[in-house]
Amino acid sequence: MTIWTSSVPAGAATRFPQVRQRTMELCADLSAEDMLLQSMPDASPGKWHLAHTSWFFEQFVLGRDPSYRPRDPAWHYLFNSYYQSVGPMHARPRRGLLSRPSLDEVRDYRRYIDDAVGELLERDGDPELADLVELGLQHEQQHQELLLTDIKHAFWCNPLRPAYRAPLAGPAVTKAVPLQFVDGREGIVEIGHRGEGFAFDNETPRHRTLLHPHALANRLVSNAEYLAFVREGGYREPGLWLSDGWATVQSEGWQHPLYWQDDLASEFTLAGVRELDPHEPVCHLSYYEAEAFARWAGARLPTEAEWESAAHGVPIDGNLQDERRFQPRAATDGNGLLQLYGDVWEWTASPYVSYPGFRPLPGSLGEYNGKFMCGQWVLRGGSCVTPRDHLRDSYRNFFPPHARWQFAGLRLGQDR
Repeated sequence: MTIWTSSVPAGAATRFPQVRQRTMELCADLSAEDMLLQSMPDASPGKWHLAHTSWFFEQFVLGRDPSYRPRDPAWHYLFNSYYQSVGPMHARPRRGLLSRPSLDEVRDYRRYIDDAVGELLERDGDPELADLVELGLQHEQQHQELLLTDIKHAFWCNPLRPAYRAPLAGPAVTKAVPLQFVDGREGIVEIGHRGEGFAFDNETPRHRTLLHPHALANRLVSNAEYLAFVREGGYREPGLWLSDGWATVQSEGWQHPLYWQDDLASEFTLAGVRELDPHEPVCHLSYYEAEAFARWAGARLPTEAEWESAAHGVPIDGNLQDERRFQPRAATDGNGLLQLYGDVWEWTASPYVSYPGFRPLPGSLGEYNGKFMCGQWVLRGGSCVTPRDHLRDSYRNFFPPHARWQFAGLRLGQDR
């Protein structure tokens, strides 16, 4: 029985080594010391990401065979993330204490899993196996993004502010296109996965919803626009904030986006500290900050249905991980809705809840998405660290409203 509504975009035997190799390429310039860093409970060490993604294939792909024996049974406990139904796990905030196994042992573990899954794919053409492998690859691509967001936060915590990659060019000479609003569809529309190609269970089932008259901004909010909010006292005006948001601003001492320097003229990036480009999309905002800015601007955040309806039929192209820039880029030309994919994830006004008729995957894989449908908000569109072939218009990312270390920004919406 097929457990997944998927048609694998490329042969699993071909795609598997490509995605696995991309992960290793992202770690190529990181030292063993870098790979052990865990700068906060929400982040994970690079070494743990490498091991956990391999554990996923061992547990859910290789483990389908009752005769399979794990490479090291103790690692099942170390590298399980949150799958309670398959056993206990090491506490998430303490992953940075796992100096053993060593990075070399984890790399050997990856090679072992790569060989075992590769051999399995060569001899077994079972469609359910291909679906499980694709799920594992999509899961790994999520961790590729987390590798970059987590190492950025870790390097930012270092007083030396080290760089992950070579320096970027200075601020763009040309300005971002003027901000305009584009009318969206209204009436009854369908959203959710259409049934062709891969999708996570939280993107299903496809269903109807009602869109009221509205418009979306043609581009993402820029640093310059957000800087005006900061300078005009946005972080000092409680009337702009949700109650929980204002409490967070007070308790955490927020005065600007996460990686902006206090001079409001520079920011920390994966290429180190650089001059703040006024035309690039503002990034590393919490839901609270995005919602407060929208209110200050006399607008609101789009709903996820409005966003998906606008993105229908738009090619998945933009400033994504594949470009290796790892930093948002200004929208300097184009017509219509720009930057729907890439640059920054876009906070929406939609809570992360199930669609009507939602059914999680059977068994332990049902823990992947459904159990997090409480107290989180939906983001759409992908970022500059998201792989291009990981995205689609129905993709639903989600984070708690206080999260800021992800590449998240906003697009304005308004009622008509």
